[in-house]
Formats: sequence, C-alpha cells, structure tokens
Amino acid sequence: MKSRQLGNSGLEVSALGFGCMGLSFPNAPTKEESIKLLRSAVENGITFFDTAQGYGENELLVGEALEPLRKEVVIATKFGFKDGDGRLGLDSSPKNIKAVAEASLKRLRTDVIDLFYQHRFDPSVPIEDVAGAVKDLVQEGKVKHFGMCEVNANTIRMAHAILPVAAIQSEYSMFYRDPENEIIPTLDELEIGFVPFSPLGKGFLTGTINADVELAKTDARNMSPRFSKENREANQALVDLVVSIATDKNATPAQIALGWLLAQKPYIVPIPGTSKLHRLQENIGGTDILLSNDELNKINITLANIKIVGERYPVQMRDTAEKK
Repeated sequence: MKSRQLGNSGLEVSALGFGCMGLSFPNAPTKEESIKLLRSAVENGITFFDTAQGYGENELLVGEALEPLRKEVVIATKFGFKDGDGRLGLDSSPKNIKAVAEASLKRLRTDVIDLFYQHRFDPSVPIEDVAGAVKDLVQEGKVKHFGMCEVNANTIRMAHAILPVAAIQSEYSMFYRDPENEIIPTLDELEIGFVPFSPLGKGFLTGTINADVELAKTDARNMSPRFSKENREANQALVDLVVSIATDKNATPAQIALGWLLAQKPYIVPIPGTSKLHRLQENIGGTDILLSNDELNKINITLANIKIVGERYPVQMRDTAEKK
C-alpha cells in the first residue's frame, strides 16, 4: 500500500488506517479473532492504528495484537476524559494528560506513543496548557506527535503555536462535509494532516443500510438522528449516487467513498473500522480507486445538490461532541 505524510510533521503512515474502537463494542469479535484481524491488517499493508483511553479495553487489545509488529506500525491514542470515561466528563488538565500517557504506554506495551490526540476540547483548560503538557511528554521521549480531535480553526492555531500539531481527527465523508468550510483550509495553510473517522458514514455509504433495514437494539447508530428511518429515506439520494459511481467503476460503494476522500487532499488518511477480514480487504481496495478531475467535479456538483438530513448526535451529546 502507498504511504502518506500527515502534513509536514514527518509522520508517514499507510494511505488507509484502521479505527480500532469497534473491536471493543458490544457484538465485537472475540479477543483472539480481533488480534488475528489486526495482524492481518498489517500483513495487508496497513501501518496506522487508532485507539483511545476512552475505548474501554481497546488499548490492551491493540497493545497485545501489535507488540510483535511494533516496529512496523504507528499507534495513535487519545486523552481527555475523566478516568477514560466520556460519561464522567472532560479532563485535559496537564496532570491527567501525563497520567494517561503513562497508563497508555503500559496498556499499549510500548515505550513511546506515536500520535497523542486530545480526544475532545476541554473548555476548562487553556489549549496552551494542553499543548504544553504534550510538549513536555515529547521532550521526555514518551510521545512523538501531537494531535487534536473535533476542534475549530482558532483552537488549532493556538495549539499549533505552542507545539506543532501533526494531525486533526474529525468526522469527514460524503455524508458529513462540514470540515470543508473552515478546517481543511486551515490544515492547508498550517500543513497539518487530516484523519477522518467514520469515512463510510458509519456504514451508510456502503449501500447496505436503507430505510427498510432494522438496526439491532444494541446498534449505537440508533442514537444518531441521522439514522432514523425517516432520515435514512431522505438521505437515500446520496447512497444512490455512490452506488451509481461504484457500478461505473466496477467497485463497491465503500471503495468509492474511500477513494473520494483520498482524492480530496494528499494529507488525508481515513481510518475505517471493521470486525471482518473481507471488509478490511474491501476497504483496502479503496486506495486503488482513481477518480479523474471530471469525475470528481461531477460528484461534487451532485453532492452540492443533495441536502443531508439529520444531526450526527442526539441533543444530550452535542455539547461534548461538537462544542469548540
């Protein structure tokens, strides 16, 4: 697989990463199956793995799976919640950042964190203090690069002035294009990498979830207004577009969604997650999708005429998820 640079940080990763969070969700594979899947990802060329303190036992799983392959991979993890639990609120105090780093190093079975993200902006802690704490960890050799998730342009600029930001992680796909307004121009200017999560629109862009599909009661998408039956029906025009392009390109809808993202900027590295080997291999095929300028222009013109209906998060989660 081809590699990409996350901005001008010098951090080189595979063009596609692996979002590990789902391997710690209800109905996830067994630990043994998950370890096998993560190692298969490396065998198939993926070198970039994303986890977080806030993903339950996920760091332990990633640490065990990748320990024998540690020199071949880049591991990103995150800090920013009290006791690693988003339900308990935010905590990006310098003391907590450093405590999380020490604990994550142990769980990940490594002596350095390649990319350490602030999981969510904490309005109670000046971003300069957050960047300063991570800078201390960089100087101590415990962290290589600093990242931030779901922040606005002004916050990025303030943090970047203290410690260069290697990457910003936010949701971005054909299903959610808000980063194009202010985030991507800022990343262009400051030469910062972009790591989109949910690049397949939480599965919507795969073409397998229409209004008639009944989501399991344990499915986290039930909490998202975007995935109500009515909104899935309203947003079907987007899926129809992706399916149509996939048919023309002899590809799957998921591969088109990933190929479109990769075509937007050379510093974009999506991190789709999956629990199935055949989906992993399908996603990897998205790195081979080549869309011409004409094709991209046609897609973007069509996208501009499709209004996406439904918020990403329920009201009670919106402040934590989106407040900048």
